[in-house]
Amino acid sequence: MGREDAVLFRPMTNIQAVRKRECLNQSRQCYAVRMSKCPHCVSSEPQTKAGHTRTGSQRYKCRECQRVYTPEPKPLGYPKETKREAVRLYLEGTNFRRIGRVLSVNHQTVVNWVNSYHAALPAAEQSVTKPETLEMDELFTFVGSKKRKPTSSR
Repeated sequence: MGREDAVLFRPMTNIQAVRKRECLNQSRQCYAVRMSKCPHCVSSEPQTKAGHTRTGSQRYKCRECQRVYTPEPKPLGYPKETKREAVRLYLEGTNFRRIGRVLSVNHQTVVNWVNSYHAALPAAEQSVTKPETLEMDELFTFVGSKKRKPTSSR
C-alpha cells in the first residue's frame, strides 16, 4: 500500500466527524424552504417540502399549522393548443385513433374534444329561398317506366 492509499483509508478525526454531522444537518435543513408565508396561518417560519402533486407541482407543509399546500399549482388536463390541434386534424379528415397516436392522448379524449367543440358551435342558419325558375327532366320518369330491362352485364 502506497502513501496515497494510506491517505485515502485513514480513520476520520473528531473534527471531520463533527463537520460531517453538520453537513448532514444542513442537508436536512435544505428541505426547509424559504417561502414567504403560509397562505392559511400567515406564518413566516420556513416551510417544509412535502412531495409533489400528480401534475408535478411542489407541495409544502407549514410547520406552524401543519397544513399542506401548493403555492403555484399547475392546471390539470391538456393544454388548449393540443385540443385545437386535435380538432384541426379531425377537420382535415384524420381519424380519432391516428390523432391520438400523433398527439399522445387517448382516442376517446379526442372524441370528447371534437364533441365539445361541435356543441360549442353556434347553430347554423338555414335560409331556404324559393327558386324563381324550376327545371325538371323527364329522363328519370322514362327510365323508371321502361318495359325492357338492360341486357348488358353491368
